[in-house]
Amino acid sequence: MTGEALAFYGLAFVLVGSSIMAVSVRNIFHAAVYLILALFSVAGFFILLNAEFLAAVQVLIYVGAVAVLVIFAVMLTTRLTDARVRAHNEQVGVGAVVAAVLFVTILAALWATNWPMAQEPAAVDNVRSLGRLLMTRFVLPFEIASVLLLAAMIGAIVIAAKEEDQGEGT
Repeated sequence: MTGEALAFYGLAFVLVGSSIMAVSVRNIFHAAVYLILALFSVAGFFILLNAEFLAAVQVLIYVGAVAVLVIFAVMLTTRLTDARVRAHNEQVGVGAVVAAVLFVTILAALWATNWPMAQEPAAVDNVRSLGRLLMTRFVLPFEIASVLLLAAMIGAIVIAAKEEDQGEGT
């Protein structure tokens, strides 16, 4: 077994295990930590595919921003004394049946698909050319997206601050 195959199976094991734990643990903070581990393993898959830019974006955006935002929201919305979720889901059976049907459908689609191999290797300087495109041709959509994300973050902070102020006055 090659090192690349060993890395693939190791990452797959970590991804599946951390994904299952992210949806099955009762402590929401632990679920967020398992989500971070799953996102890191996806970045590892991108590295195995020689897509270094996507791996960096995965770590920066999903692990660095989204997961930290999830942890921040968890810490703001839960009391330190009551960090465990005590909710019970009555639809576990229906969810398991739907998940099994979806799994079988996806497996059948994957098995029936003809996966063509690329004739040429990917460009070596794909990160450099993508950076040039982002900073020249697509600079306006790139900046609009960043301003939109900044506005959403400021709005979330304002809403959280208003709710906290209302809770202290009562």
